[in-house]
Amino acid sequence: MASVTLKGNTIHTLGTLPSTGGKAPEFQLTKNDLSTVKLSDYEGSRVVLNIFPSVDTGTCAQSVRQFNKEAAELDNTIVLCISKDLPFAQARFCGAEGIENVEMLSDFKDGNFGKSYHVDFSDGPLAPLHSRAVVVVDEKGNVLYTEQVAETTEEPNYKAALESLMNE
Repeated sequence: MASVTLKGNTIHTLGTLPSTGGKAPEFQLTKNDLSTVKLSDYEGSRVVLNIFPSVDTGTCAQSVRQFNKEAAELDNTIVLCISKDLPFAQARFCGAEGIENVEMLSDFKDGNFGKSYHVDFSDGPLAPLHSRAVVVVDEKGNVLYTEQVAETTEEPNYKAALESLMNE
């Protein structure tokens, strides 16, 4: 169980993020067209998992915008923005914002992504949504970088996440 805060109040996640250097857990998530995608579908590309509670909050929306901007500059790298938002809401957000450089994926069907990556809140007002976290995975599915954002209302460290790709 990891402790984070929401507006200064302590809340908990199911556990800790996958270990750096280890294999990233496989997952199945839903794309905006309601098809299913797995982590292994991205083998051969570097993958940034931008994980957050809901695209309908300002900080989450900003993380999608920022990674969308950064992703346009990255070679052989895909940014996956993951929440439990319905695919319809994710598609509406991307359409309204002109988001084209990231893929929005939903964990709404069974929540297994949140459980296997230990990012679900286990208590507090946002339970069982995902906590704010970033996981960077190399072309072979190995974890290069993780960040469990300590204060849920704050943005992740974009620079550190992206620099992990340069140090690979």
